[in-house]
Amino acid sequence: MNAELLIKGGLVLVGDGSPPKRADVVIDEGKLVRVGEARGISADEVIDGSGRLVMPAFVNTHTHLAMTLFRGYADDLSLDVWLGEHIWPIEAKLRASHVRAGALMGALELIRSGVGTFCDMYFFMDEVARVIEESGLRGFIGHGMIELGDERRGKKELSEARRLVREYEGHADGRVRTMYAPHAPYTCSLEFLHRVREVADEDGVGIHMHLLETQKEKEELEERHGRSIVSVLSEMGFLGGDVLAAHCVWLSDEDIRLLHHHNVKVSHNPVSNMKLASGVAKVPEMLDAGINISLGTDGCASNNNLDMLGEMKAAALLHKVFRLSPTVMSAPTVLQMATLSGYRALGLNGGLLREGYDADLVMLDLTSERLLPLHNVVSNIVYSASPCDVVSTIVQGKVLMHERVVRTLDAREVAFQFARAVDELFESKA
Repeated sequence: MNAELLIKGGLVLVGDGSPPKRADVVIDEGKLVRVGEARGISADEVIDGSGRLVMPAFVNTHTHLAMTLFRGYADDLSLDVWLGEHIWPIEAKLRASHVRAGALMGALELIRSGVGTFCDMYFFMDEVARVIEESGLRGFIGHGMIELGDERRGKKELSEARRLVREYEGHADGRVRTMYAPHAPYTCSLEFLHRVREVADEDGVGIHMHLLETQKEKEELEERHGRSIVSVLSEMGFLGGDVLAAHCVWLSDEDIRLLHHHNVKVSHNPVSNMKLASGVAKVPEMLDAGINISLGTDGCASNNNLDMLGEMKAAALLHKVFRLSPTVMSAPTVLQMATLSGYRALGLNGGLLREGYDADLVMLDLTSERLLPLHNVVSNIVYSASPCDVVSTIVQGKVLMHERVVRTLDAREVAFQFARAVDELFESKA
C-alpha cells in the first residue's frame, strides 16, 4: 500500500481517554487509515515522529478572526463601552482588504498553535473563505447579522448571509463550511431570529450566535420579554442541535435544562469572559447536565490571542478557583472540550485518532522543557504547553506546518499585508 502521509514512531494520544501509545499513523485521502504498526506501507511523505506527541488538532469554536487587527486596542473597558465607543466605530471603517489581512494573520496564528478548525462570525466573509482555501485550515463562517429591529436592515443582512451560505458551503474541498450568524438576541429581534431559523432549516446549515454574555444583557432581555430569553427561544422553536451558542455566562438552572433538552452546543470562552469581566459560566453544571461544551477564544480584541492551549489552562484554573475546588474541570475534561467536543459541536468526524476519522492532527515537541518529565501527558498539554511546542499541524491529511515552518502561507507577506491594513485602518480613524 502507498499512502499520502506516514508518521512513524510517534507517541500517539488517541483522544478517547486511553493512555498514549507508541504507534505509526497512516493517512490517505484526508483520512486516518491506520494507527498502529505500518509495516509494508510506503508513503509520498514520511515524517519522523520520534520525540513527538501526535494528537487530534484543536478546534476553536468561537472567534472573529480578523479582529487580530484590534489586538491591544481599547483594553480594560466594560463590554458596552468597549463595543459601543471603540470596536463598533472602528469596525464601521473596515474594508474587505482589511478583513483579508486580519484573517490571514489569524490563520497563521491558528496554524502555529495547533488549531485545525475554527468557527468564525464577522464581516466581508468572502475574504475569510479565501483565506481558508489558501491556508489549508477548515473554517465555519457566518456573516455577523445585527438587525436592531429594523425590517429593511434585517432583509439586507439576511440576504448577504444567505448569499454567503449558498456560494461557499462545501467550498475548498469541503473545508469551507457556513452557518447563519445572528449576533445576539439583544441586537436581533425575535421576528428576525424566527426568519433566521427558517432559512437555516431550508439551507441545512447551523446557527452560530452569542447568548447571555453579560448580566446587563440578561436583565435587559428579561425586562423586554418578561422571562428568560432561553425560554423564549425554546418556545418559538429557535433552539436545536444545530445551534452553537457562545459564552452562555448568565444561564439559570432552567436555562441549562432547556439547552440540554434541545441539544444546543455551547462554546465556552473563559479568557474573554474574564478580560471583559462578563462573569463565570456554569460550565461544570452544564457538563453535568450533558451539554456538549467546546472552547473558543473569541476575537483578539478581547482575548488577546487565538491560543487554545492557553484557553485550556484558563478554563481549568478559572473554575477551580471560582468554586474553591481543585477537582473541578480536570485536565482530561478540558482537553476533550478543545478537541473532541469541538468536532462534535460542528458535526465533524474528527477528534479521535482512529481509522476512518478525518486526519486532523498536531504534533508537539516532547523534548520541550515545558513537556518534561512525562508523568502525565494530558496534564502537560493543559497546564504546561504553549504554542511554541506545536511543531506540526495537519488538516485533512495536508501538512500545513512542519517543524514550525508554515507551508501554506508566506509569513513575511502576511505580516506586510497586515501592517499595511493596520496603518490604513487607524490612520482613517485619526
